[in-house]
Amino acid sequence: MSKLFSPTALGPLQLSNRIAIAPMCQYSAIEGIATDWHMIHLGNLALSGAALLILEATAVVPEGRISPDDLGLWSDAHAEALDPIVRAIRRHSPIKLAIQLAHAGRKASSQAPWEGGANIPPDQPRGWQTVAPSSVPHAQGEPAPLALDQQGLARIRDGFVAAARRAHALGLDAIELHGAHGYLLHQFLSPLSNLREDAYGGALENRMRFPLEVFDAVRAAVPREMAVGMRISATDWVEGGWEIEQSVRFAQELNSRGCDFIHVSTGGLSPAQQIALGPGYQVAYAERIKRETGMPTIGVGLITEPEHAEQILQDGEADVIGLARAMLYDPRWPWHAAARLGDQVFAPPQYWRSQPREHKALFGDTRLGQR
Repeated sequence: MSKLFSPTALGPLQLSNRIAIAPMCQYSAIEGIATDWHMIHLGNLALSGAALLILEATAVVPEGRISPDDLGLWSDAHAEALDPIVRAIRRHSPIKLAIQLAHAGRKASSQAPWEGGANIPPDQPRGWQTVAPSSVPHAQGEPAPLALDQQGLARIRDGFVAAARRAHALGLDAIELHGAHGYLLHQFLSPLSNLREDAYGGALENRMRFPLEVFDAVRAAVPREMAVGMRISATDWVEGGWEIEQSVRFAQELNSRGCDFIHVSTGGLSPAQQIALGPGYQVAYAERIKRETGMPTIGVGLITEPEHAEQILQDGEADVIGLARAMLYDPRWPWHAAARLGDQVFAPPQYWRSQPREHKALFGDTRLGQR
């Protein structure tokens, strides 16, 4: 058996293999409400053979959306729209389901990528006033966000809690808090975006305070059998910004609070970032955090080949491999990986006859423990 197709766990969450589909925004909701696109898109990925599907960044309050078309979970109506999608997936796939709860902070009120991705000023149609730790815009020329006061912090923290409870009521298996890619929780962590002079700014302990408060509140709001983790950017790729030493400290704090897993990405906070791209370019950060904390760790970043994914796991650099754009390009990536590694993967019986002659033992019903 390959390591990629061996079972593992993220805290209480048992996974049949080590392939996770990372969250990918679809910009296809209506006022935060899931649409038919989500049924088709998520249903397709649910049949991929991956062990874990993490739903896209889902806003906990309306102004926390990245774009006007982002998914939300700030009301019961939003949960009701997701419910038939979750139930359909449960009927036809054993894949575990997580949701990434998020607030975009100063990167909110933006166009969809295919529309250019630019900030939409608050005085323009579909735009709104953004908020952040400090009144510092993401990019030159953008409107400045409003610095959050105590009431604003409490409202957002309560939004995370309410969304977490709805996620649990939907029967989802895990929650991933979005502390990466320059969004609100990351903005609090980085000294480039957090210029506060109160208890939430300045020293590292203060900059970590609000993200940790959000984690503690969410962890307390759902039962222990529901896994709760966080995605972080391990570095800003900007001199003087958030970096790996601080990420290790933050991960240690999360671990001491009962965080079940950490999903390690990088960047997204500043247009000045200088990223050294290459296959697996973020894996070294995942390895460092895994080694120094012992936390179950998801590694991600231009991992496209099954053999590369297998080697990362064999070398102990991560516990789970996160795939994003590679899964959009090839939604049957786990099938093809299992074939190349000589292993077996879940596929619905309706698809079993698609097995190539040379891979007749490729498919099995892992729901029944058949390998």
